[in-house]
Amino acid sequence: MQLCVSTSADIEQSEGGRTGVAVVTDSTPYLPKELIERWHIQQVSLYVGWDGDLRPEDEYRDLDAFYARLRDSPRLPTTSQPSVGDLLDRFQPLTEAGRDVVSIHLASGLSGTCESAREAARIVADDGGPGRVEVIDSATGAGGLGCLVIVAAGAAEQGGTVEEVVEAVGRARESLDIWFCLDTLEYLRRGGRIGAAQAMVGTALKIKPILTFGTEIAPAGRVRTQRRAFERMVDYLRELHDRGASDWIVQHAQAPADAARLVAEGTAIFGFEPLFCTQVGPVLGAHLGAGMLVGGMTRPQVNG
Repeated sequence: MQLCVSTSADIEQSEGGRTGVAVVTDSTPYLPKELIERWHIQQVSLYVGWDGDLRPEDEYRDLDAFYARLRDSPRLPTTSQPSVGDLLDRFQPLTEAGRDVVSIHLASGLSGTCESAREAARIVADDGGPGRVEVIDSATGAGGLGCLVIVAAGAAEQGGTVEEVVEAVGRARESLDIWFCLDTLEYLRRGGRIGAAQAMVGTALKIKPILTFGTEIAPAGRVRTQRRAFERMVDYLRELHDRGASDWIVQHAQAPADAARLVAEGTAIFGFEPLFCTQVGPVLGAHLGAGMLVGGMTRPQVNG
């Protein structure tokens, strides 16, 4: 894995947690547990459920069961952003201990999570405590958000100030690139999150859409078969390699075999394994459906 990290002895554990800038995100990057723990990333869960039974996303342990219900239910589940109180519960113990916080979240065009975080940050500022909160709209989602969170955590671990961590994330966002292919646009259409991909709806039954995460979900291409969609994702990884990508990721929704194949192809292209390969959880899965395959990204390497 092409990821160098700092292990500076100057950053010590304390009774209230680590010193320096704390990095907070929501539950939608779908980072593996080992990276969350390695980088001391704190998360606030979004909510999802049927018939008014909204639960924190991280309570859905059995993703097979969730996606089976999503497939069989005549109604889509509802998703909801964290409350301001949820975010305050995460921010205040950090800021009251004197830590500054950089909080990075799912694109504001897709969720109100950023606005909840900004309101919580305003309350923290009004309280006049020793720490402050800076909120970043990632203008992306899923693994793209995860990549930015890891960049922030790496910059924080190297002793960066809030301003330096924010600057590092901004540089990484400029070179970030995430594509994903879907079996169908139906879930996006029904959930009202289709954005610029609306233009594809008329031919949705005849194509496999390839989309990108940004301030909204937008089309990046279209192919006619699942085989060609996979080939296009492999071509995309080659393009990222040729552009000098320092790391890459793969995610999926109920498509482990395709994800494993893409990991194998990408590893051959890059010469190293992906930063992570994980399954997308219920909040984004509710809007994208099963069968999704996510790939790519390019970002500055986290140097030790």
